Amino acid sequence: MKQLETDVVVIAGGTAGLAAALTAAENGARVIVFEKASTTGGTSNMSLGIFAVESRLQRQRLMPVTKEEAFRVFMDYTHWRVDARLVKTFIDMSAGTLDWLESLGVEFAEPDAYFAGSYFTQHTLKVHGGGPGSGTPGGPSLPKVLTDRAKALGVQFFLRTPARKILKSGGRVAGVQAEDDAGETVQAKAKAAIVATGGFGDNPEMIKKYTGFDYGRDLFPVAARNMVGDGIRMAWEAGAGQEGMNMQLIYLVPETETYREVGIAFHQPHLVVNILGERFINEEILGNTTFTGNAIARQKNRCAFNIFDEDTKEYFEKNTLDFPKGIMSTPHIDAEFKQAIAQGHKFIFVADSLEELAAKTGISPEGLRRTVEEYNRAGETGRDTLLDKKARYLRPVRRPRFYAGKLYPTAYGSLGGIKINYKTEVLTNDHEVIPGLYAAGVDANAIYGDSYVIVLPGNTMGFAINSGRMAGAHAARYAQGGG
Repeated sequence: MKQLETDVVVIAGGTAGLAAALTAAENGARVIVFEKASTTGGTSNMSLGIFAVESRLQRQRLMPVTKEEAFRVFMDYTHWRVDARLVKTFIDMSAGTLDWLESLGVEFAEPDAYFAGSYFTQHTLKVHGGGPGSGTPGGPSLPKVLTDRAKALGVQFFLRTPARKILKSGGRVAGVQAEDDAGETVQAKAKAAIVATGGFGDNPEMIKKYTGFDYGRDLFPVAARNMVGDGIRMAWEAGAGQEGMNMQLIYLVPETETYREVGIAFHQPHLVVNILGERFINEEILGNTTFTGNAIARQKNRCAFNIFDEDTKEYFEKNTLDFPKGIMSTPHIDAEFKQAIAQGHKFIFVADSLEELAAKTGISPEGLRRTVEEYNRAGETGRDTLLDKKARYLRPVRRPRFYAGKLYPTAYGSLGGIKINYKTEVLTNDHEVIPGLYAAGVDANAIYGDSYVIVLPGNTMGFAINSGRMAGAHAARYAQGGG
């Protein structure tokens, strides 16, 4: 057994873990990071932006949203079923965290938002080695900057060394046990430990048990690879309480990563029906991935279908999309459809009649026929009396061929698991502090209630970094005798 000694052990080197490790080191603590992967960064390697309010970039562009307004919006959205002091602490420190990141060399583009109706709070990481629409995320610069700076301050990183157990003595944290890639036990004596392992978004058993979704059948997570809830399990074994476990729901047509224009086409506000052939949303909300994911999740078989015809396809080949997502039109969509169908894609359908489309998709043929007739009449009159969709989006479904994409709930990952307070101290189910144990990032992110707060974009990444900074500062102070 390899024996180590430090002040603070950080379990995992993703977004929250890196922020925690660096902050603890900045506060004078000796820090060890156990990371099971061969590199640091976790999902921040794919992240696009970070929430902040009253930042330098917002002030420069005269964006008026304030911390007080963001707090009110956040708490109203969650119906006050979350820790208000934790939310307030996160929001209040968000601008300072952006300044901190910029001082380290992280670069941001101008603040933006995902959809009309959200507040301008997401700060997009600058793309390096790519450009708009290149598919190259800006995120990799962030973990590199944090890792390099942490190393410069003496933080020790043990890669391919997953933590296995949080050690306690007399009810307090005493260290962390890990295992290196040679199978040797590595035991780090420490006064404080910070859990930041990224949740359980790639663990089918935990997803089924705690959220009710069947991984790969009615839920298709997209970003949480190798996040299997190991930190949550370790914290529970150490006495942590359980809180707020759910998925950060969005939606998509599965397996369309290589069919970009087709995938974007099925995020446009075309006709959407469930397996019964019935409409159930005003399709204008398709730009809001959280609301749409929620709506799809309550349909029969937890699926839906986005449908359009040849006229609509040809229109968007030449004209601007209703909801641009990195591209303005779909000039190559025909070739992508042909390739997808030739390769037997399970979730993309093309038919020469509505009857054939119903047979291929499994949609009720009678329900689909009736709904298309009603929908086309709404388009003719310019009034959708069923769900109040704007006339500009009521494109008829008349001319063959007909196209359908099968929509399912998906998720960027899991949320919640470990109960914490506004200092990121881990609590038991009886709300008692476990001395020396802290948690950050999505392992402890139970601040959304039942739905990701999409009206304030970038806040999962923002919470990861800010809660990591909170945990690092408090853990360092505790480990050095500050309580």
